[in-house]
Amino acid sequence: MENILFVCTGNTCRSCMAEAIFNSKSDIKDIKAISAGLSVVPNSIASKNSVVVLKENIDVDISSRKALQLSNSMIKDSKIILTMTAYMRDILIQNFTDFKNKIYTLNEFVSLKGDIKDPFGQDIYKYRIVYAELENSISLLIKKLKEDMSIN
Repeated sequence: MENILFVCTGNTCRSCMAEAIFNSKSDIKDIKAISAGLSVVPNSIASKNSVVVLKENIDVDISSRKALQLSNSMIKDSKIILTMTAYMRDILIQNFTDFKNKIYTLNEFVSLKGDIKDPFGQDIYKYRIVYAELENSISLLIKKLKEDMSIN
């Protein structure tokens, strides 16, 4: 089983939503998504609005999910590392130069422009916008992975 690693700041909003969306929507057998944060608050859990939006859209409950701090082994063991912003990508490339060829922003990997902005602390409307952006990018990601792996 190979991992795709989604990375955001605290692993309570964007990356944990991306992980859930990918694992819910992907039918690629040997790839699963995991997620982590660059700067995780110990024992933090998924944000309330992330929980609500995932439940509304894909009926996945992440309410008890604890945030994970990004680790060297996660970077090493992942097939692709996808960040939410160019700034995060650049930090990872600076700190993990041996793995720079597998670090991208999610949007650049699927030929889209722009960052996926952090909704942390904002209203449910912003989370719904971020969910829609993630869902679109992840649909393109699944399609790209299937094409790259010649999976029908």
